[in-house]
Amino acid sequence: MRILMLGWEFPPFISGGLGTACYGLTRALAQAGHDVTFVLPKPVDPAARSHIRLVSPDSPVPAPQPTHLHAAAGPAPRATLEREPGEFAPTPADPPAPTPPATPDAFEQVRFVGLPAVLGSPYGEQAPGAGDASWSQVVRQVGAGAVAPTGAMSRLERTALHEAGLADETIGRLEMHRLAGGAIAPSAGEDYSGDVLFAAARYADMALALCAHERFDVIHAHDWMTYPAGVALARATGKPLVCHIHSTEFDRSGEHVNQRIYDIERAGMHAADRVIAVSFLTRSICERRYAVPSRRMRVVYNGVETEGAPQKPLPSVEAGDKIVLFLGRITMQKGPEYFIAAAQRVLEKMENVKFVVAGSGDMVQRMIELAAEMGIGHKVLFTGFLRGGDVARVFRMADCYVMPSVSEPFGIAPLEAMSHDVPAIISRQSGVSEVLTHCLKVDFWDIDAIADRILAVLRHAPLSRTLRQHGALEVRRLTWEGAATKCAQVYAEAMADTRSH
Repeated sequence: MRILMLGWEFPPFISGGLGTACYGLTRALAQAGHDVTFVLPKPVDPAARSHIRLVSPDSPVPAPQPTHLHAAAGPAPRATLEREPGEFAPTPADPPAPTPPATPDAFEQVRFVGLPAVLGSPYGEQAPGAGDASWSQVVRQVGAGAVAPTGAMSRLERTALHEAGLADETIGRLEMHRLAGGAIAPSAGEDYSGDVLFAAARYADMALALCAHERFDVIHAHDWMTYPAGVALARATGKPLVCHIHSTEFDRSGEHVNQRIYDIERAGMHAADRVIAVSFLTRSICERRYAVPSRRMRVVYNGVETEGAPQKPLPSVEAGDKIVLFLGRITMQKGPEYFIAAAQRVLEKMENVKFVVAGSGDMVQRMIELAAEMGIGHKVLFTGFLRGGDVARVFRMADCYVMPSVSEPFGIAPLEAMSHDVPAIISRQSGVSEVLTHCLKVDFWDIDAIADRILAVLRHAPLSRTLRQHGALEVRRLTWEGAATKCAQVYAEAMADTRSH
């Protein structure tokens, strides 16, 4: 099966669990023999090219070909990246290509397309590793018109972007940006990451230019920033669309949602042939809040990488110290203030404990101030954003992991903790609580209950040992291979529906 996957994050360009999920799912799909083209809003750094074959705007660009979208208004230039001669997209009526045999190379059948844009975070913060190249600079590097379509939008293209949930104002700004060849910035004084709505529009625009003639059987769009691109591509090519719900605006913002983001999410869910939710909790939100028909909803739990996970923790930071870990975005959604409040309760009864807050977000400064106000600043360590080996290292140091999320669609971090032999305390208001048994569950707001469970794990070796042993066994059944198999079944359903219409 040929899958066009639209994502906003992929290691090393990540700001949350979305990138981890895209990595694990993509690798598992490739190992199962599927061909995956992954579209990332980041010019691919040649230095990052290792065993993974990366395709980006700096690749050789053959002669431009007309796109489906511009057919009515005349030919328009586009980029074809590392394409074999004669390799153009089939029409919607073409039969799907046969599934190739599995390959031992995890990413041999994965192709990465990096759009000429700066990677911004869907959570309103700049992702680590993001570049700073402007749109006009990249267009000049590749050759004017070679990647980005120029000139006024066709009626079909404007309609496609409008149906994708983009407001007329955003589409108008995008058209002005294109007419100026990228010389006009999205908004005065703003860069790419400063306007996520315009970022989503540009991602959709560039994805149309790059992928309207790609060969694929199904479109898989991850999270709201890629939904406009998915909807527009589905309309342009007639291919089925699967939207993957990793988080909703209600998870991120509570009841005070951003209406424009909500509109984009809702348009994507309703345009999709199938909607994948990462938990039944998230499925319920989609059905109640977005009116998505249950017949088109499917639940696919995330997995976890367990290869190489140590079976014993390393010594604590200081002799005799116990380490309690919070790892995630430091935002309202993740409940960091409840972690700090519970830390104060624990320290009232147990002195030799340090609390490590690993992550970045808009509440970092407030959490530092809160810890100082409570008189426990010397006991709370803020590491900043961690990646790669540093994540594994902090898990190995931890005696206990706490996830006090206010609203967590799934929650990969507890799986990672348990795979590293760390007992986990998780919020009942999370999707992962649906699938885990050998962990301790609490309501996010009950700081006394959180503190009691932390103390129980740190003080009672038999409890800690039981959680470690059974937890490590439990997470082994939550694999990306299982998630990939279920996603492939969803793709097949969506393709069958498209053929029957």
